[in-house]
Amino acid sequence: MTINRQLRVFHRTVAPIMVLPLLLTLVTGVLFEIVDLNGKDKQFKWLLALHKGNFGSLHLEAVYAFLNALGLLVLIVSGASMWWQMRARKLSNQAATAQE
Repeated sequence: MTINRQLRVFHRTVAPIMVLPLLLTLVTGVLFEIVDLNGKDKQFKWLLALHKGNFGSLHLEAVYAFLNALGLLVLIVSGASMWWQMRARKLSNQAATAQE
């Protein structure tokens, strides 16, 4: 299997795993900011706990942000790499076509 294909398979594997934590972080962060702006933050501390990675009996506060950041970084790097390879291939195809 080529490196191009391996990179696509890797990206396709990691992306669905990272969707839920990133969406949860995004939604809980925005919702908590909205309730905080309305002065009701005391009633919604559970939202901030979810945002930080406290899931009831599963406490991930110490690593949740780092795991989110690492997953997002991996997706950005692999996605940018795939885009760059596709762009380079397209440019080389255009150059070959122009020479003909």
